[in-house]
Amino acid sequence: MGRMFAGVSLCRPLTMLPALVLLFVGLVPTAGRAEASLVVRAQKSATEATLMAIQFLDATTGWAVGAGGTVLKTTDGGGQWKKVSAGSSTLLTSVFFVDQKHGWITGAAGTLRRTTNGGDSWSAKSVETQQPLYNVFFSSPRIGWVVGGGGTILHTNDGGERWDEQASGTNAALYSVHFVNERRGTAVGALGTVLATEDGGATWVAQETQGAVTLFDVFFTDQSNGWAVGNAGALFQTTDGGSRWIDRTLPCGKTCTKLIDLLKVRFTSPQAGWIAGERGMVYRTTDAGFSWSEGRSVAKVSLFGLSFPTPHRGWASGENGTIVRIDAGR
Repeated sequence: MGRMFAGVSLCRPLTMLPALVLLFVGLVPTAGRAEASLVVRAQKSATEATLMAIQFLDATTGWAVGAGGTVLKTTDGGGQWKKVSAGSSTLLTSVFFVDQKHGWITGAAGTLRRTTNGGDSWSAKSVETQQPLYNVFFSSPRIGWVVGGGGTILHTNDGGERWDEQASGTNAALYSVHFVNERRGTAVGALGTVLATEDGGATWVAQETQGAVTLFDVFFTDQSNGWAVGNAGALFQTTDGGSRWIDRTLPCGKTCTKLIDLLKVRFTSPQAGWIAGERGMVYRTTDAGFSWSEGRSVAKVSLFGLSFPTPHRGWASGENGTIVRIDAGR
């Protein structure tokens, strides 16, 4: 079993002690079945820009965003990617569509832009911060959050017409936020910061952990079960809504010389999940994360974006304009 981090009922930061990596007890990897059943197809993105995020609402319609204000859209499952003007040349860090028409992107220097026509055009939304904004998430068409540098958390309850700052209680950069409903959510970030709320962000409380890694992404399948991933192979699991986080850091593997950074985690069901990271590595679980595949490199570059609109088909994006489609065996 992994090491268990017990804590108070809600959150305090996970921090990053490289020496602890040697003490981490990872999950037993599954055999190569998971990798053998994957079919990976590189797609032509028509850009060399680093693509920081990708989202598909279904198996045909998707968007990717990244460096230099790059926004791409496909309506045929990535057979063709079309460049769209974002009206900005700044680094774009995340994309989130609540439906086929309404979407949001975040970026450097307080960049927040939205579309009401499926991403064919974008308009700026003014917010009272110049901090880099790293992630946007909506739990419903009207209720959403944005997180960013300096502990920034922004919240809207009117579909993005107005964004108000919420007190995070930290100055650490926050890289990801995920809500299971309009009240219960978790944000993660630098120095192992993990914050939780049970009231829609009116109050955020630091969850107790004993790590020191930077956490890049978080995902919950329900109010109890969640995962956070970060640098140097960091992988943490909670089964009680975050009161305790269990260290599930992945072992280095047969050909590994250095633990890689894990950059995105997504689950398509309570049992089926995916992780993408440095060096194009992808990991898969089919048993709620109690074991993970040994990992397969599906690209030669780091993968920052990951989206699985269906249980058996997903997309990842990364450096040098990389977009790959991943088809998983049933």
